[in-house]
Formats: sequence, structure tokens, C-alpha cells
Amino acid sequence: MIDVHDLHKHFGGARAVDGATLSIAPGSITGLIGPNGAGKTTLFNVIAGLIPPTSGQVSLGGEDITGLSPHILFQKGLLRTFQIAHEFSSMSVRENLMMVPGGQSGESLWNAFFRRSDIRDQERELAAKADEVLEFLTIDHLADEKAGNLSGGQKKLLELGRTMMVDARIVFLDEVGAGVNRTLLNTIGDAILRLNQERGYTFVVIEHDMDFIDRLCDPVICMAEGRVLAQGTLAEIKADERVIEAYLGTGLKNAPHVPGSGQGLTAGDLGASRGARGPGSPNGDA
Repeated sequence: MIDVHDLHKHFGGARAVDGATLSIAPGSITGLIGPNGAGKTTLFNVIAGLIPPTSGQVSLGGEDITGLSPHILFQKGLLRTFQIAHEFSSMSVRENLMMVPGGQSGESLWNAFFRRSDIRDQERELAAKADEVLEFLTIDHLADEKAGNLSGGQKKLLELGRTMMVDARIVFLDEVGAGVNRTLLNTIGDAILRLNQERGYTFVVIEHDMDFIDRLCDPVICMAEGRVLAQGTLAEIKADERVIEAYLGTGLKNAPHVPGSGQGLTAGDLGASRGARGPGSPNGDA
């Protein structure tokens, strides 16, 4: 579905993405892992049109989408969420979902004066769909709550709900588990699995919680220094010497006191890297 070929994104002398090549199969839930500064978020931003690439190509279903703006990619069914959820805090949860579909009748000044019944009919349809989405995500009891009052995990569910309002083809989830308690993270995982299995959504997930990755993702892609380092199952990734070196560093990977040495990386080894900053993006968390 998504093919990335020799993609580069440079910020001055910093090569945040440095020749990344990868493919995302339709109907898959692909995990994207790597140390901080590996280029993961920058790669998402380039694919989603938030920043232009320095060079390289991105295609969606065989169509070249390199450098297209986010609103055009949105119309093609490519959506991206962020580490920090963005919501209309003073609007209700239901209203936040109703805002998502484009080309609504109420956006036309002519309709606002002369076709008010059409606007009311469409708003009823959108409200009904929003309620269906909220029920699917098990947060229908929050429909009338102001979105700004939601917890971090509930806001992540709301972001997932936005993708359902437009029947997305492929969704890029950036650290969906950040700041989310385990119970809500399990709820988010359940929703992702159901959307994948029941509605054919394709997902690409950046996440440092390896238990979450292990539950949802196959394949898993590991990036380091802006390049794709390895791809396979999580077990294969954790046993790969190149991945061990990327996370633990040369000279540490075989040290007897390092957790997981000699037996591949543990989930703790992989997750611990999120606290270390490295090169690859202006904020170090690429």
C-alpha cells in the first residue's frame, strides 16, 4: 500500500531520514521502532505531507504522493495522529468527531441562508455516525463531555475515532501509548485490532511499549540513524545483532551486566531507549 524509496530528509547537516526504503502491506499492522533520534517521527511527517522530503519517493497504492499536502492525503484516506493529541477542547466529544468529514453543507454561506434543512439533515447523520464511533470505542458515555476534560488515553481514543469518521485507508499512529495508563492502552489496542480485522484498516505504529508492539504488530521495522536497520517479527528484531548495537552501543552489547545480552534485547532494553536523546531531528525525538 505504501512504498518508500530512498527517502531523505535533511535539516542542515543533520540527516533525520537518510535513504530509508520500506513497504507497508495493505491490511497489516506494522510496528516502527528504534532509538530516539532514529528518524521515525520525521519519516511519518514526510509521508503524511507535513514536511517535504529532501529527495526520494513515497507512493500510495502505486500513486506517487511525494510532497502532497496533508489535506490532499486526507482525501486519499491517509491519516496521521500525533504524540500529543490535538482536540477542540471547548467542544464536546461528539462535536469533535462531527467536525472531521470535509465538504459539509454548512461550510457554504449560500446553504447557511437558503438550504438550512440540508444542513440539519447532514448534521443528524454525522451525529449518528459519531455516536456509532464512540460506542465502537467504548467511550459513548463521554459523548457530551468537553474534549478538553478527557484524560490522555481518552484523547487518544478520540483521535482514533476521527479516522473512523472518514473511513481511512491507512493510519499512522505516533506513540499512541504515550501518557496512557495500561487499562486504556489495552482498550486502544482492542480498537486497533478490530478496525484492522473487521474494517480492513492498515496501521503503522510508532511505539516504545514493546508489549503493545508484540501484541499488535507483524511485521516490525527497526530504524536507526535515519535508515531501515531490520525488519521481521519482534522476536527476530530483538535477536538481531545490528538492532542490539543500535540500542545498546558498540562495546556494551556483549557486556555480561547488560540486561538481555547474549539472548537478544528484552522489552525493557527496547523501551528504555526513549529516555535517551540523539541526533535526527530538531528536538531529538525523531
